Amino acid sequence: MIYNLYKLMFNRLFLVFLLICNIAGTIYGYIWYGGQLSITPWYFYPFVPDSPTATLFLCILIVLILFNQKFGLIDALAFTTLIKYGVWAVIMNIWNFIDMGFVSWIGLMLIASHAAMALMAFMFLPYIEIKPWHFYVTAVWLFHNDVIDYVYMQYPKYGNLHPYAQEIGYLAFWLTVIVLVLLYKLAARRNN
Repeated sequence: MIYNLYKLMFNRLFLVFLLICNIAGTIYGYIWYGGQLSITPWYFYPFVPDSPTATLFLCILIVLILFNQKFGLIDALAFTTLIKYGVWAVIMNIWNFIDMGFVSWIGLMLIASHAAMALMAFMFLPYIEIKPWHFYVTAVWLFHNDVIDYVYMQYPKYGNLHPYAQEIGYLAFWLTVIVLVLLYKLAARRNN
């Protein structure tokens, strides 16, 4: 079964299908952040729409695969951000359900789409090749993003969870640590 999944991941038609789905999701994600971006200083723009930026990295990775190219920094950024923001959004939506006292259809859609993001990171793992500098730049990007989100308070605004910003920031920090450990254990060591 794993071999068949591996073959599917490198089937050009399947990759084009994934690319189209992720381009649509990325566009939707940036539109979803439109309200927040309209009140965000321009210099924070790259760090506010976390999930669509993660899927943008994935789109670039898929295009590179389709053209038989590699760029380890994109590999590292796609892998880590897909997992981090995929898991983060699943947790935030469940937390929001608990806080609101009911389950919403949009929340369920967001849970499904963001869980798929995290799963796609692992699906592309056999392709990922990184060098040490890719790992370090990715670590700086992720920790810098956490600082922008939770020191400068540019974190994604969702539901009524803003009173829990400190707890959410703490969770985001540990998600960064976890995805960097995964990147190191599953990709960096294998590539050296």
